[in-house]
Amino acid sequence: MRVLVINCGSSSIKFSLYEIAADETLLLSGRIERIGEPESFTLFREHSTTGKTAEAHQTTAVNDHTAGMKRIVDYLRAKLGSMQSLQAVGHRVVHGGESFQAPTLINSEVMESIRSMVPLAPLHNPANLIGIEAITQLCPQLPQVVVFDTAFFHSLPPHAYRYAVPEVWYEDHKVRRYGFHGISHQFVANAAADHLQKALHELRIITLHLGNGASAAAIRNGVCIDTSMGMTPLEGLVMGTRCGDIDPSLTFYLARNSDMGLNKIETLFNQSSGLKGICGVNDMREVHRLANEGNVQAQLAIDMFCYRICKYIGAYYVALGGLDALIFSAGIGENDSLIQQIICNKLAVLGGSIKQQHTQSNTTGIMDISANNSKVKVLVIPTNEELEIARQTAAFIGPQPRRPSAGK
Repeated sequence: MRVLVINCGSSSIKFSLYEIAADETLLLSGRIERIGEPESFTLFREHSTTGKTAEAHQTTAVNDHTAGMKRIVDYLRAKLGSMQSLQAVGHRVVHGGESFQAPTLINSEVMESIRSMVPLAPLHNPANLIGIEAITQLCPQLPQVVVFDTAFFHSLPPHAYRYAVPEVWYEDHKVRRYGFHGISHQFVANAAADHLQKALHELRIITLHLGNGASAAAIRNGVCIDTSMGMTPLEGLVMGTRCGDIDPSLTFYLARNSDMGLNKIETLFNQSSGLKGICGVNDMREVHRLANEGNVQAQLAIDMFCYRICKYIGAYYVALGGLDALIFSAGIGENDSLIQQIICNKLAVLGGSIKQQHTQSNTTGIMDISANNSKVKVLVIPTNEELEIARQTAAFIGPQPRRPSAGK
């Protein structure tokens, strides 16, 4: 089964075309960035079974997402001869609220439901919808499946997803913890179970998705019981530009005692806080460079980043009743051995430790960085959200496309 995966961002589109069979072959991939700017960047890749990749790129204006999707479809048609060889398109949609807890076939009712959740994800759901609408226009015959980033967290118990606020807030406004990065957490949890040759339902796992956005998840018996992000992606860990956990009263304090209105405060919390707010840069590689040069604020940023993660690991260790495996994933998690070392040095009290001298691998495989005497397996697992979306889409479609449903 050939499945096209589309991930539309606010100014970008990423795509991957998979042959979902025993070997899950990646055939074509690419991205369009800086959509709407005079010099948009387009990169297309053709993959081969030998591991070689043929690339084509250009820097020309792509006015909007519809034009970007047309460019991608034209490229696919040129390589495949026809879009008829595809069986389905899988889309990443960030927020499914409480309505969507599994992959869902697109129809008009589902589209309206996703649109109704724009207030919960104003930067993401509108862009996700544009990708769906473009495929509907360009390839109306193709079944489209949406995979929700929030769906993995539908298993959270009420004591984990509810906030201690008036009940009417939940009833009328759906104020609760939803969680994000769920597609990534689900992928690496399954990969960990496969690597350890154990059933997922036998394991207690903490997954760390550490990139510019960062989140942690506690997974017991195959289901997620808690996660660090909340009603929005702002809650939880220290991130590249997001503050993570803060005293809620800080918003009211700033509104009363500064010239900042609520919109500006919200923007600062999301775009100018986190690592960037502490030391001026949000790329962890730059933070390390500054810290190595003696920049005190950069070292503070590293310390705060790791300390917050360790607090969540400790809390989730208790919630899980122990820990079998700790998973590092995403850009920082997969590539930053110093961050891994700092975090795992504190993990020793829980029975986990890693090799003191380990180097990052250039391969895409799983690395076991646990020390020989570690009671907790510590794994570095490259995430692959596109492959997870393709898997879920193929499993949902099955041999024959399903009939549209509300998806609730």
